[in-house]
Amino acid sequence: MHYFPSFLEVNSTRNRTQTLSVTSGKGGVGKSTLLANLAYSLGQKGQKVLILDGDLGLANVDIIFGKKSKHTIFDVLNCEKKLQDILLEVSPNVYLIPGGSGLYQLSHLAPHQKKSLLEQVSEMDHFFNYLLIDTASGISENVLYLNSAAQDILVVVTPDPASITDSYALIKVLTQKFHENHFGIVVNLVRDEEEAISTYRRLAEVADRFLCVSLDFKGFILNDPKMRQATKKQQMIVHTDPLAQSSRGILNLVNEIHGLPKLKEPKGSLQFFWQQLSGVA
Repeated sequence: MHYFPSFLEVNSTRNRTQTLSVTSGKGGVGKSTLLANLAYSLGQKGQKVLILDGDLGLANVDIIFGKKSKHTIFDVLNCEKKLQDILLEVSPNVYLIPGGSGLYQLSHLAPHQKKSLLEQVSEMDHFFNYLLIDTASGISENVLYLNSAAQDILVVVTPDPASITDSYALIKVLTQKFHENHFGIVVNLVRDEEEAISTYRRLAEVADRFLCVSLDFKGFILNDPKMRQATKKQQMIVHTDPLAQSSRGILNLVNEIHGLPKLKEPKGSLQFFWQQLSGVA
């Protein structure tokens, strides 16, 4: 259903929104499925979560949740809809902003369009605990801007050598072009903890040698056939089988995210994120 959530009327004392991008250097690493399960789990903890589907080429977060969005940010930028009208509730406490091709327009808006968008965003800044941004993979301009606007960046990597190489390339570009120097690393699709640690160390060793960055190991998710089956059925593994091996890894990661330091600078807020994207900040 599309509507402005009623909780926006009552949570005026909520802290500013924490913004977290979930990204990867290579496709096929399970990034979007992981993000969906993270959002669902945070929602189950009573956290209000807003997802931005920022994968312009393959915007599919609504499909992962078994939903279908009727509108996107494109309709907002064309003044056909208000931002609050395109919010799609995908699970309890979790709402989605379908991104689509409209995100391309954000840096080319007329002043009155920027003002209107940011006014709408500011109304929501205190009412969501988290904004999770699902980026495309790689180092396209859109991916870089989405990551650089977020307070925290979570890079999803697998043991595949190409994934490690491409993750390093993404981190390198974000460091050199946007001066980002802190990244969370989650290793997905691993056999066991030993393989996860080994994968993280391979990435960290190269980064330590050539870049001045901090890579924090946030956790790992086992390569679990139960998770693949749940995803095919458009179900969240943390809901259908919370005791599954993959669910335990996701829930551990949720606890890591939920324990992130609260905002010390404007970069984490919802409004700042959109200001960056639209070229105001």
